[in-house]
Formats: sequence, structure tokens, C-alpha cells
Amino acid sequence: MTKMTIDEARHELMSLQHRMAAYEHAMGLIFYDGCTTAPKGTADNRAATMSILSEEIYRQSTSKETSELLEFLDSEKESLSSDEKRMVHLLIKDIREMKLIPMDEYIAYQELMVKAEDVWANAKEASDFEMLRPYLEDLFAYQKKFAKYIHPEMDPYDHCLNEYEEGLNMEACDRFFGRLRAAIVPLLKRVSEAPQVDDSIRHGYFPEAKQEELSYYLMKLIGLDLNHVGLSTTEHPFTTSLGSHHDERITTHYFADDFVCSMYSIVHEGGHALYDTGSEDELAYTVLDGGVSMSIHESQSRFYENFIGRSRSFCRLIFPELVRLFPEQMKGRDPEEFYLAVNKAEPSLIRTEADELTYSLHIMIRYELEKRIMHDELEVRDLPAEWNRMYKEYLGIDVPDDKHGVLQDSHWASGLFGYFPSYALGNAYGAQFLARMRETVDFDACVESGDFSAVNDWNRENIWRHGSRFTPSELLGRVFGEEFDPGYYIDYLEKKFSEIYGL
Repeated sequence: MTKMTIDEARHELMSLQHRMAAYEHAMGLIFYDGCTTAPKGTADNRAATMSILSEEIYRQSTSKETSELLEFLDSEKESLSSDEKRMVHLLIKDIREMKLIPMDEYIAYQELMVKAEDVWANAKEASDFEMLRPYLEDLFAYQKKFAKYIHPEMDPYDHCLNEYEEGLNMEACDRFFGRLRAAIVPLLKRVSEAPQVDDSIRHGYFPEAKQEELSYYLMKLIGLDLNHVGLSTTEHPFTTSLGSHHDERITTHYFADDFVCSMYSIVHEGGHALYDTGSEDELAYTVLDGGVSMSIHESQSRFYENFIGRSRSFCRLIFPELVRLFPEQMKGRDPEEFYLAVNKAEPSLIRTEADELTYSLHIMIRYELEKRIMHDELEVRDLPAEWNRMYKEYLGIDVPDDKHGVLQDSHWASGLFGYFPSYALGNAYGAQFLARMRETVDFDACVESGDFSAVNDWNRENIWRHGSRFTPSELLGRVFGEEFDPGYYIDYLEKKFSEIYGL
């Protein structure tokens, strides 16, 4: 690297991140297109382009010039701002890890994921796990190799968990899930023995066009800027940032016989989008833009979906809009019926449609399966049978086919091993965030009125605006002012479902 001043190096640091953001923008668009509007049969085309872009990212990230720039800035970190120090730290960490992976394997893995995601959609439609099995075997094999390359001293599954929540490991997960299980299982038993909730209000015929109107109503209601947040449909709902927080896309899936599924997908994905678009503008096109971890990201999506969206006040708030959109279906119904219906607790097949009480059991199953595969205690070919067995053991239900079982989630086909615990942790983080929020915000009044500005302002000030400035534990410490305590979430579940079921 040509010798440069510290100011020139700082300028080059920003230019480097802007270039990398441009490549990620292009790859994000290709991914988004593949999941939404791309014709079937075009996966090979996308995979070829992704392999070229992945190679360019690898070369730029690991080049001599990039390494020298970052090492120079690291040696001069006392001259840097706190944000610049954090940028250099994250970039050096990522680049050092990337260098440990052979370039040909890195590129092949990116190409494999594109193909696997396409095959997953077809396999799910056909309810045929064998179509996806060879791709999953390769994806898991790559993950095990990458874990050894990057953290040979670490358990391979701890490496996966750490990728989505810095510092997370199996010991912490086992402790967390153990505490949840000890509270949820007996509470679920008491609920199952109580008179059951009538959820017929959510079933019937709900035209997709009317559901789409509801989607946009909900997006605007919770505070999304539709000039920067787009909506599309896909097999599995998700949120993605394209380039920076100025371009956010969410997706949903409409079911004509149950509008509630899409409704809560919108509020859930909307929570993700609020977090991403809430980063300070000065962080755009840098590694600090967007959420710091998937657990904190899920704390926001689950916060809006459940603590707000499944509250009695929110159900009352939106009920007139449901009556307007679905007058025949809502005839003779009332908001309390709707509130009870969307909070009905019972074992079910599909994670994304699960109630708050049983949801974490779905996560525990996936966590245990991933852990066993990463430790070579379970073969990928045995996943369907073991999935079905665990659903019977944990939830007491029979899985009819692969579509409603092992193929229901897209995560594994996307290489997201170690991601699932983020959902359950996010639930618990959200409950503790809410406790802190209530100290200065009249949360219930905000939901009742439909004015979420104070709620969003609190989240923006304490969480969103910081992007990835802090580690997950640092951010949690700043907001909580105490240790993370799942007891807040357990108390919330106990209170809510005891009231609903008269326990």
C-alpha cells in the first residue's frame, strides 16, 4: 500500500465499505429476485452470477491493499472515532476469518446456497425431502469445514451460534431452553385441560387483494416508511436490506382460508424493517449499518408481532379495519373474539403460525437437530424421521408429510445453521426491553390509540440508531441495566395465558 496519511486512510476506509456495500446490494437483489418474481428454472443463471460476485468480494476483502489499510488504521486507532474503531475491528475480524477459507470453497458454497434455495421451494411444493437431501448434506459439510478453518479451538456448533449472536454457545442455550421448558410444559398442560378457545373468526375465505390492503394498512400503522420499505410475496416470509437501511424489502405469504398468518408475518417482518431502517444515516453503507445480531433483530420482530400485535388493545384497534375489509366474515363478531382467536394456545405443525406459548418448543426441536448433525450424531438423511419423532415427543402431534414437517422452513437451505435459537432469545429479550420501556413510556396508551411514535422513538433511541456500534452483550447491558433474565418472558407468558384460559 502506498504510504498515506491517517486522514487519507480514513477516507479509504469509507470507500472500501461503500464498494463492498454495492456488491452486497447486487447480491441481495439477485437473492430477492430468486425468492419472489424470478421464473422457475433460472437458479443456475443466478448461481453463476453469484459465484462471480462472491469471487470479487473475496478478492477485494482479502487483498494485500485491504489488509494493509486495515492494519494501518488499527495501529493508529487512537486517532479514530469510536465508530471508526468499531468498523476496523469488524472488518479485520471478517477478513481474517475469510482468509482462513479457501477461495474456491467460499465461492462454491455461495453457488450451492443459491441452488439449494431453489431446490427447497420445489421440494416443499412436492413434499419430497429427498430432492433437497444432497444439497443439505453438502451445506452441513461445508459448515463443519468452515468452523474448523475459522475456530479450530471451538465446538463446531458453538461456532455456528456465535455467527448469529456473538458470544452465544450451547452451554448458554441449554441453560436458557432448560428454564423455558420447565415453565412452558406445565403451563401448556394446564391450558390444554382448560375450556378451549374458539378461533373460527380467523377461518373462511379472505381474498388476497383484501389481505394485501390489510398488509399496507399494518405497515403504515406501525410506522414503516413505504418510500423505503417494499412488500412482495414469497413461499417463506423474510426481510432483507438491499445495500443499506434506505432500501428494505419484506415479504409475506397469503392464505385464502386464514388471513391471520399473513397479518402477523407483516407485523413480524415489519419489526425487522423498523430496526434496519432505524440506523443513523451516518452508518449507511458501512459495516455498522443494520442490526448487531439476529437475536436482537428477532427481539424487534417478535416485539411488534406479539407484545404489540397480539395484545388485546391492538386487536381492538385494528378490528374496524377488519370489518371494512372482510364485512361478511366479521359479521356478528367482536374484537374480544379476535383477540382470543389469535392467542389460542395449542400444539401445531408450523413454527411461523405457532402461538406464543408453544413457539419456543418448535425452536428447541430445530436446535437439538442442528446440534446433533453438527456433532455427527445424526445423519441428514434421518432428519425427517427424527423431526417427526420429536414433534410427537415435544408437541404431541403427528407430522403428515415433509411439507408440513422438515421442509417447512427455508433456513437450512440458506445455510443458516445456528440461527433458530435467535427467535426464542428474541422473545425473551423483547419482554425485558418492554419492562424497561414501561419506565418512561405509557406503552398501553400508545397501543390503544394507535400512535406508536413514543414506542418507536424509545426503540430508535435505545436500539435501532446504534446499528452494530456495540456487541450484543454491550447493547443489552446498556438497555437492561442488569443481567439478561428470561424470567421477564416467563412471567409474561404465565400472566397472559392464565388470564386467557382462566387458570
